[in-house]
Amino acid sequence: MKKSVLLFTIILLGFSQLYAKNYRVSLLTCEPGGELYSVFGHSAVRVTDMETGRDLVYNYGTFDFNPSFYMKFARGKLDYWLSVSPYDRFIGHYNYLGQAVREQVLDLNEQQTAKMVEFLQVNYQPDNRYYRYDFFYDNCATRIRDMLETVLGKQLEWNDPVGEEEVTFRDLIDEYVYPLPWGDLGIDLALGSVIDVEASEREKQYLPDYMEAAFGRAEIVGDGPTRPLVKSQRTILDLPPVAVAPSFFNPYFLFWGIAILFMVLTFIGFRKKKLFIGFDQTFFGILSVVGIVVVLLWFFTEHTATKYNWNLLWAFPLHGLLVYGLGMKHPAQWVKKYLLFALIMADAAVVFWILGWQSFHPSVLPLILVVILRSNFLYYNLEKFKAQKRIVKD
Repeated sequence: MKKSVLLFTIILLGFSQLYAKNYRVSLLTCEPGGELYSVFGHSAVRVTDMETGRDLVYNYGTFDFNPSFYMKFARGKLDYWLSVSPYDRFIGHYNYLGQAVREQVLDLNEQQTAKMVEFLQVNYQPDNRYYRYDFFYDNCATRIRDMLETVLGKQLEWNDPVGEEEVTFRDLIDEYVYPLPWGDLGIDLALGSVIDVEASEREKQYLPDYMEAAFGRAEIVGDGPTRPLVKSQRTILDLPPVAVAPSFFNPYFLFWGIAILFMVLTFIGFRKKKLFIGFDQTFFGILSVVGIVVVLLWFFTEHTATKYNWNLLWAFPLHGLLVYGLGMKHPAQWVKKYLLFALIMADAAVVFWILGWQSFHPSVLPLILVVILRSNFLYYNLEKFKAQKRIVKD
């Protein structure tokens, strides 16, 4: 079996060397879509046989969207693969989705074209086509960039711009997910402080738009006169940007509504000597669930971007203990101590945010304020109000 595969690969390599001059290789860049999985856009490689007219698209962004997709993605165990489809089918798909597509034809010589075709054909073999997806470091765009660097080696110069504004990985994400506030919130809750670092020009190429711009600046050197990597470019599908309809049901309105509710409850509770414990039990119980998810993503997945996630400072798994502790007829001493702990942790979250150690999603600010408000209020009044209530009953 191994001998057959080796023989097949050798035949492919020989074929690509023989007909390299008949191929045209180009980068396809697809505009962002309206869903979270497509909001960052897409990249693919087009290979056209100029002699036979055969036109194929090599796509590193293929995945199986089945019921286990989200579970595998959450655990960092999602495999993507390289697929090949006719060019017309690929363009028809994006025309149906309403996403614009642009093309950059690469100015490769015959030898470079041959290596590029070899790389794609060998990579498409069943034993090679699958890879473990990583959003920042191994995706549909970075695979193409890495292939180009392998093929051209030192002949490739990226010509990175100088004096560009410093942006973090999280800043780059925010550029695309801002129209999807719930998706933006979910990403900011899941990803840790490791993405709050400056992204180099090369690292920005995990986003198709940035890789397209990098291709436009790059040059090929050392095989004759220096020339641009991109020989020509054009828009294949000239479509307007996909519009995402704004919704009033978003985390900003919802969470500030929750904060206002707790402010009103705290004011009324202080005036009438009431605690409204049920609201606190629900609130801290939900935060506990969020904290458990953060812990699972940090310690029990293969993701690298979910490490050191300081959302734990305000959404802590053990906040669930307050569901039981606050309901006790005679509050134990540990309840008061835990309320002080929750208060300090929430204050620390604000400090981490201000100092730039991690950027939290703006919509969680009212939730952090609720933790500070209610833990402080309950710390000073829980025992007193419950004791007064027992005296009245007696």
